[in-house]
Amino acid sequence: MKYKVNLKKTEEGYAIWVPGLPGCWSQGKTEQESLENIKDAIQSYLKTAEELSKMEETRYVEVREVIYA
Repeated sequence: MKYKVNLKKTEEGYAIWVPGLPGCWSQGKTEQESLENIKDAIQSYLKTAEELSKMEETRYVEVREVIYA
């Protein structure tokens, strides 16, 4: 899967976060390091979300990709 991430240069390096996953963020000394670190953060976020919803009644829906011009 692909996730849109936002990247911001800071005094310490780079801050990075996923707008579609509230609270999912990371950082790194370089842009490349921050991109690698956010991959781990996304995986942890999704695993936690799955664990928290195990006891809930769930459904799946399919959404087509929207392309903005």
